[in-house]
Amino acid sequence: MTSGANKVDSAPASAEISHQKHGLFVALALVCLVYAFLAGLRTVTDYDLGWQMATGRWVAQHHAIFSTDVFSYTAQGQPWIYPIVSGLIFYAGFQLGGFALLSWLGAGACMGTVALLLRRGSLPVAAFAVFAIPRIAARTGPRAELFTVVLFAAFLSILWQQYQTGRARLWLLPLLMIGWVNLHLGFVSGLALLGAYAGVEILEMAFPGDRRSHARSRLKQSYPWMLATFAATLLNPWGWNIYRALLLQESAMKTHSQWITEWASVRLNWAWATSVMALRDTKGAFLSLLVVAVIAMLVAMLRKQPGAAALLAGSSYLAVRHVRLQALFACVVVVVAGTVISSAIEGTKSFLPDLRLRSILAAGVVALTVLLSIARSADLVSNRHYLGSTDTALFGAGLSWWFPERAAAFVEREHIPGQIFNAYDTGGYLVWRLGPQYRDYIDGRAIPFGPERFQRQVQLLRTPPDSPEWQQEADAYGINIILVSLARYDGLQFFPRLNEFCASQKWAPVYLDETSAVLVRHTPDTEALIHRSLADCATVRLPATTPSKRPAEAFHQWANAASVLYALGRNSEALAATDNALALFSDSANLHYLRANLFATMDR
Repeated sequence: MTSGANKVDSAPASAEISHQKHGLFVALALVCLVYAFLAGLRTVTDYDLGWQMATGRWVAQHHAIFSTDVFSYTAQGQPWIYPIVSGLIFYAGFQLGGFALLSWLGAGACMGTVALLLRRGSLPVAAFAVFAIPRIAARTGPRAELFTVVLFAAFLSILWQQYQTGRARLWLLPLLMIGWVNLHLGFVSGLALLGAYAGVEILEMAFPGDRRSHARSRLKQSYPWMLATFAATLLNPWGWNIYRALLLQESAMKTHSQWITEWASVRLNWAWATSVMALRDTKGAFLSLLVVAVIAMLVAMLRKQPGAAALLAGSSYLAVRHVRLQALFACVVVVVAGTVISSAIEGTKSFLPDLRLRSILAAGVVALTVLLSIARSADLVSNRHYLGSTDTALFGAGLSWWFPERAAAFVEREHIPGQIFNAYDTGGYLVWRLGPQYRDYIDGRAIPFGPERFQRQVQLLRTPPDSPEWQQEADAYGINIILVSLARYDGLQFFPRLNEFCASQKWAPVYLDETSAVLVRHTPDTEALIHRSLADCATVRLPATTPSKRPAEAFHQWANAASVLYALGRNSEALAATDNALALFSDSANLHYLRANLFATMDR
C-alpha cells in the first residue's frame, strides 16, 4: 500500500516540477531576449555598410542591376556580383530613419536570432544563449551579414526540429532561401547546414532497429525540400553565376585572412584562455562556448549521438579558423549542445531522484545566469563595455564616432577637384557619403580590387609624402585629395607619417580634427583652397569642437585628440588630453598605454 501511494503521489509532484521548469525557462528566455536587444543596440561601426547602402541607392536610382564595379576609380568596370536586396533594405531604412533606424534594425536582428534559437528550447539552451549573445551581437550589426546570422538560426531551428521530431515545416526552407540568396553570399552556410543535417541522419542509420528506420524516414521526408532549397538559390538576378561570385570570394580568402581581423584565425594563447574566468567580461565568450561544445561533444559520444558530436566538432573547427564564423558557431552550440546537455540531465534522474533538490538546483542556475545577464546589460547601457575595450561602438543608435563625417563634409562643401585617396577602412563610408560625385580608391570589396590594390594602399600610407611613389600614384589616377581616418583604433596606426605630411612640399593639410584629416596636392586648381584653409598642425585645436555633454562621446573626443596630438609631437597637450579623458572613464588600457609612451618620450 505504501509503495503504491508513493507512486500516486509522485505523479502530481513530477507535474509540478515540470511546470516550474517551464516557468524558469520562460523567465530566463525573456531575460535573454532583453539582453540580446541591448547587446545589439549600438552605434553603426561597420566598414562595409556604406557601399552596401550605395548599392541600394544606385539600383533604386537607375532601376537596373550592375555586375561590374561602379563605385571606384581604380577597379571601375571589373566584375562584381553581390546580392542587392540587403542594400535596398539599408537604403530604404536610411531614407526613413537615418543611421539611428539602422541601429535599431541591428538590435532587432540580434534579438530575433536569439528568439529563433530559443524556439524549442530548454533551460540549458537558454543558459548557453546568454554566453552566445556577445558573439551573435558582434555579427548582427547593420550590414548584409546580419541576414545570414538570422537565417542560419532559422535553418538550424527547422532542421534540428526535423531531426528530433520528424515534423518540422520543411517547406519554409526553399522560401527562406529565395530571400537569403538575394540578401548575402552567406547563403552557402544554409546549404552547408542541409549537408550537415543529411550527414547526421546518415550517422543515425548506423544504429540498428528503430533509430535506423526513423532516420531513413526523416531523410526520405526531407530530401525533396532540400533539393528545392538548392534550386531556390538560382532565383537571383545572375542565376548560376552567383556561385562564380562565391568561388571568387573563396579565392580572396587568403588575402582576407592576412589583413582583415574577422577572417583571421583565433590566436590560442594562455592570456586568451584565462579570459573565460572573467564571466562579466565578454572577451572570453567564444572560449566559454568552445568549452561547452567540447563537453557536449564528449557527452554526445558517450550517449551514442555521433551526429550531434560531429556537428559540434565541425562548427568548432570553422569558428577557430575564421573569427567571422563565431556567430554561426554560437548558434550551433546553443541549439545542439543545449539539446545534448538537456537530454543528459534528464538521464541523471536515477542518480538524483529527489525532485525538489533538482528544482532547487535548476532555480539556482537560472538565478546566476540572470544576474550575469543583468551585469552585462548594465555594462552595455553604461558604456563600460565599449569604453573599456577597442570596440568603436557606443550604446544607442546612430553613427559611430570614428567615421570621418566632418572631413567628408569639408570635401563636399569645398568642391575640391580630383580623385580622393582613402584607406580600406573609410572607403565604404566615402562611397556612400560622397558618391557618386566622388569615387573611392579602395573599400571592403576584395574581388574587384584584388590583393595588389590592398597592399598598395598600405604601402602608400607608410611612404613619405614627397616620394616618387606618391607622385606616380597621384599622376596615374588624378589624385588631389587624401582623406584618412586618424581614429586611435584602425586609423592612426596605419598612417604613421602624419607629421611628414604636415611638412610636405607637395601636399598640404586643409582640414584636421581628432578623427580625420584632409590633405590636398599642390596644383593650380587647389592653390586657392590651400591658401584659404591651410591647417597648422602645430597649433590646430584638438578636439576641434567643444566636447559633448555626453560622457562617453566626450571621452572619445579627448582620447582621440590625445592620440593625434602625440602623433604630432605635441606631448604636453596630449598628456593633458589623456587627463581629461581618464577623468570621464579611468579604466581604458589604451589610454594608460598612451600615457606610458608619453612619459617615456618626455623622459618622465
